[in-house]
Amino acid sequence: MEFRSSICSHGSQEPAKVHEQDDCLVVVEKGQLLKGTIDAKAIAAGKGVILDAIARNDGPDAARRFLDVMSRLCITAISLKGLSTGIDDEDVPEEARRQIARVMATAREEVSGLVDRYHRGEMEQIAGRTLEETLEVNIRSTLSKARDQAGDIAGKYLGLDNPAVILAKSGARGTMLNLTQMAGAVGQQSVRGERLLRGYYDRTLPHFQRGDLGAEARGFVSSSYKNGLLPTEYFFHSMGGREGLVDTAVRTSRSGYMQRRLINALEDLRVEEDSTVRNTAGTVIQYRYGEDSVDPSRSVQGKALIVDEVLNQVLGKRYRPEEVPPGRRAGGHAPRRGGRARPPGRGPVGGGERG
Repeated sequence: MEFRSSICSHGSQEPAKVHEQDDCLVVVEKGQLLKGTIDAKAIAAGKGVILDAIARNDGPDAARRFLDVMSRLCITAISLKGLSTGIDDEDVPEEARRQIARVMATAREEVSGLVDRYHRGEMEQIAGRTLEETLEVNIRSTLSKARDQAGDIAGKYLGLDNPAVILAKSGARGTMLNLTQMAGAVGQQSVRGERLLRGYYDRTLPHFQRGDLGAEARGFVSSSYKNGLLPTEYFFHSMGGREGLVDTAVRTSRSGYMQRRLINALEDLRVEEDSTVRNTAGTVIQYRYGEDSVDPSRSVQGKALIVDEVLNQVLGKRYRPEEVPPGRRAGGHAPRRGGRARPPGRGPVGGGERG
């Protein structure tokens, strides 16, 4: 098995073509890790490449044993080696701070230019949007690029041996966006997906002029958490954070009630031997389960069978999930009860078609 890890010595996150010298490449053969670094992409819940392959090929008991052994191994390794991070891990040199300041200044000038073009009526309107919406889209895009550039500058000076970067890239805790906001710039604060608009009459705070559409006046935070926020930036950040708190409380209750209704609505449905979905009265609800008769718990990349994977297992070759050509993938029917997935046009394993 081969796949790309998010931990690369060159720091690149571009989806380059996998090759033997790729330092992002992870190679596992016959249970042995031959190359690369295991990260959250390999064993995390819901997206673990290795865990998914073990559960699919060797069954749930083998996947459980793998998780048990992996957990003990990680606990032992972290006890012997240890990993800690502190506030000094987000320190960047003076040159990096100057580069970030230049990026922020350039972004302010670009936003001012967009506002001037809007007032002069020279802005090209996006199809289906008003001039005001076009201006907001362009400003958000400009400020988002500025924050990303600040994060790239900070990440270049932090290095891959930084404990905070290791935690983010391995998937253990946090993301590179968190490091960007700590060492580079926090970025645009938003409420309901838009820049901050509400507050005082025709302005967000009394610190700004009425009608000001600039970056700072509408919630852009150019400071980093490490350097500290200005009073106005702190207030804008609190406005954006409050939406997250309210959304978490409201979304929990709504999603729980929706789950309850779905369970009650679908509890009498089942998949019959002919792949139809019927209720307890025998009424056909769906002629083919999921419209393709593929069992999601046994499928691979949405397909019931990938011919290349089976051939590679038989021939003892490596299987690269991201390199399977679309034309070589073969979909199949959902597994019958107690049976395995089969390609179309073939009967169940060990017998003919059932009546």
